[in-house]
Amino acid sequence: MQRLLSYLCQFINDVRGAEIAEAAAVLPLMFLVLLGIFWFGQAFSIYGAITRAAQDGARAGALPYCATCNGTNTTAAYATNAVAAVQSDLLASKLNPSLAQYPTPRPSAFSCSNGTSVPCSSTASTNFCVQAPIQLPRTPSGASPTGLCGVSVSLRYPYRFWLPFTSINKQTIWITASARVRMENQ
Repeated sequence: MQRLLSYLCQFINDVRGAEIAEAAAVLPLMFLVLLGIFWFGQAFSIYGAITRAAQDGARAGALPYCATCNGTNTTAAYATNAVAAVQSDLLASKLNPSLAQYPTPRPSAFSCSNGTSVPCSSTASTNFCVQAPIQLPRTPSGASPTGLCGVSVSLRYPYRFWLPFTSINKQTIWITASARVRMENQ
């Protein structure tokens, strides 16, 4: 009996192979954390790309030049310039412009001339919301003069996570971006 108790105590106190069991418990969790860092980094990269595209689109839409407008600056001219810039930026970032959609809810903006609501431009058959000319909001300090007109570009882009064994596995999130720029003809 004494001998059996000594073998049992040696068995309980033996720590050989404990590292393998600990690694088997920790490695899947560490792999899941690394995978999460990668996929959230990808989402952040897409956010940066579409934000830059919206900013460049608004900047291009604010320019008074349109090659096909015969010298007239119309809403179609602003929208055409903005859409071309957004599509160019998305393609440069290796994102598909056809996957972009109007933001939900649609942005509300008011016309510079009569104060009515300005819908998203339908002149270009894209999924980007271009609104021009719109009233830009005053800054919190009230430094902006009233009657300041600008261009707004808004869009949202889908992103699908792949994080196995989590609640966000294979779920699509919508990353939204928008930008407003003062028109250059003022």
